[in-house]
Amino acid sequence: MTLKKRRDIIITAAVVIIYYFSLPAPLFNDPVCIVLEDKNDNLLGAHISSDGQWRFPDNNIVSGKFKKALVAYEDRRFYFHQGFDPIALGRALIANLKAGKKISGGSTLTMQVIRLARKGRSRTVFEKFIEIYLATRLECTHTKNEILALYASHAPFGGNIVGLDAAAWIYFGRNQHRLSWAESAMLAVLPNSPSLVHPGKNRKFLKIKRDRLLKKMYQKKIIDQNTYELSVDEPIPEKPNNIPRIAPHLLSRIYNENKNAEKTISTFHTTLDVTLQNNVTHILENHADNLLRGNGIYNAATLVIEVESGNVVAYVGNIGDLNDKRYGANVDIINAPRSTGSVLKPFLYAAMLSSGDILPKALVPDIPTQISGYAPKNFNLGYDGAVPARRAIARSLNIPAIRMLQNYGIAKFLYILKKLGMTTVTKNAEYYGLSLILGGCEGKLWELAGIYASMARSLNHFINNSGRYDPDDYRPPNFIFSKNKKMKSKFFTSLEKSSVLTASTIWLTFNTMIDVERPAEESNWQYFSSSRKIAWKTGTSFGFRDGWAIGVTPAYVVGVWVGNADGEGRPNLTGIHCAAPILFDVFNLLPHSGKWFNQPFDDMYYTATCRRSGYLASDICEEVDSVWLPKAGIHFQKCPYHKLVHLDKTEKWRVHSNCEEPSSMVHKSWFILPPVMEWYYKSKNYDYKTLPDYRPDCLANLLHSSSKPMEIIYPKDLTKIYVPVELDGKLGSTVFEVAHRNQNITIFWYIDTKFAGSTSRFHHIALQPPKGKHTLTLVDENGEKIEQTFEIIDKK
Repeated sequence: MTLKKRRDIIITAAVVIIYYFSLPAPLFNDPVCIVLEDKNDNLLGAHISSDGQWRFPDNNIVSGKFKKALVAYEDRRFYFHQGFDPIALGRALIANLKAGKKISGGSTLTMQVIRLARKGRSRTVFEKFIEIYLATRLECTHTKNEILALYASHAPFGGNIVGLDAAAWIYFGRNQHRLSWAESAMLAVLPNSPSLVHPGKNRKFLKIKRDRLLKKMYQKKIIDQNTYELSVDEPIPEKPNNIPRIAPHLLSRIYNENKNAEKTISTFHTTLDVTLQNNVTHILENHADNLLRGNGIYNAATLVIEVESGNVVAYVGNIGDLNDKRYGANVDIINAPRSTGSVLKPFLYAAMLSSGDILPKALVPDIPTQISGYAPKNFNLGYDGAVPARRAIARSLNIPAIRMLQNYGIAKFLYILKKLGMTTVTKNAEYYGLSLILGGCEGKLWELAGIYASMARSLNHFINNSGRYDPDDYRPPNFIFSKNKKMKSKFFTSLEKSSVLTASTIWLTFNTMIDVERPAEESNWQYFSSSRKIAWKTGTSFGFRDGWAIGVTPAYVVGVWVGNADGEGRPNLTGIHCAAPILFDVFNLLPHSGKWFNQPFDDMYYTATCRRSGYLASDICEEVDSVWLPKAGIHFQKCPYHKLVHLDKTEKWRVHSNCEEPSSMVHKSWFILPPVMEWYYKSKNYDYKTLPDYRPDCLANLLHSSSKPMEIIYPKDLTKIYVPVELDGKLGSTVFEVAHRNQNITIFWYIDTKFAGSTSRFHHIALQPPKGKHTLTLVDENGEKIEQTFEIIDKK
């Protein structure tokens, strides 16, 4: 090869390389909006780009109507030239010479794409040659449709509106593919002079330009006569519309979570359903207008999750005008930590069932309780004495829940909550204390609803997969749509590696939650065949600041929060009154299959329990029920409340071997509760039989009784009591209370051996012991005696 040929090859190669790399990559690098779409590609909202422009991400698919209108208006030989049109350039040159000024540029659509990419350049002859050069380069590597897509995505449409997608929504309130011929034609003429013509001004001039293009399209047989006549009658929009704000809080959440990401994603295709989202929002606004705002309650949120997929189908983070700063409508409550109230109680119940620390009908004390100075109260301020665990959960009783948590262990429960997916419990057991179960910690609606969905999913899969657990069932909810199906998980039979709660305990917990008392308008739900079973739980935080309601079915979970974003409490702001009605209205929007969770027999065993106590049946339990229990329940305690008592032949008196021949005794099983539990229990359970007294001739020889007839309710041993000073400067009174099996017996009260008074029937007395340590002594008329120490302290 000669030196000249070699030089020519090198020069040619250099020219080709320069030509190839002359086009910037990427051609456009402008910031774009964060765009939110539902699962069917409907626009939910958009966050304006960082440069203040409504510029949607590039869209490779351009409406057919817009393409035809644009080519007809801007570049009729677009599909035949290679980037520039000599005929159009010559015609523009002649027109400019005749006019003595520049009236036409002769640019093709390809050249206009280059000019848009090289923004801010002056329109000189030299710049025109650069555009021609780069346009030919663009045509080498891009199809005509790709070039049209670049133009449609980056053309100016007036004001701060850039691109066809943004323009279609702002001017017409819909997707570009749903525009009419008249609307497409209007948008086709806008980029030609966007600063002069837009719907907000010069509407007549804009209509003239649009109609001229429509006539041109009719003459070229792009549209028929009927379409033309209808199109020219369509009005020009009077003013721009707002971008849809259907899920503004989810949009803000996605924006904040991704604004600093290295790889930015601009279009988020979510799992939301726009129709359901709008309907749920409408329900919340209706309740706010009819009930909540009149009571000074301005915020509410609702989350709807599909159980099987874990996909969020509705995300209403708050209600109200986002521009009104007074009530915090811009706060995303779904992802905000709030006091949990009672919504954690089912988790404790399920955890205790899983570990074998409780049975569904096992009695739990519901009596006045003081633990290290903490004195919880039930919401109704009453006591049942003893209540089955499942009824305590269904009725959301606070004192049984406190005692259950005390027995189970705060640290263990915190571990379970973290395993289930709560990220807000970051302190230790000592910090939270027993109030943890009554709202002493914070939780997010996002996580709490997600946990219930995980529990339901785990139970569904346990049945479907022949008694095996899928370790992926416990996962957070998801709002990003994906067409890829979830890979089949590896299943484990070892619970420690696969599931936080057993299937049987979830099933029992959900069935317990069905029995929660519904709002008044739903109270007779079971009588209607169309009504669905819903396992649900409400919660109310201290000070009436947060109202919760979370419901679950085999297919869906609905979570509702009601309150004020600033934490202001309001009278009657409770889960049952404010959040529950919303919950059931939302469930009425959802598909209803009529199915309920199948019972996981593989994780249960069939055994006998005592009907009265709910414990495993002992040999002396008279009434026994055969029930299905979690396998862990096999180690639970046998009934401690049925005891064998010895009666005389009349069965009216208790006796013992020192006053009655054993052969003359009647031995009978008797259901006996401790005195305090009995005192409150018998007032609610009229079939409860109090233990008979000892026969009078047996009292003198009574050496020992395993069943104490008397128990102090308040104060408990070593209690420190702070008594405030009254208005008159004197120390206030302390009310002491005791329970006795014999309601009519007289009890004599002593403080430090000094007689303080006597009581009969109702055994409580107001006393004023001085500051310091004291001993309370109680003696009944039969000589039974109990003592308790306590201390009166001052404010210091």
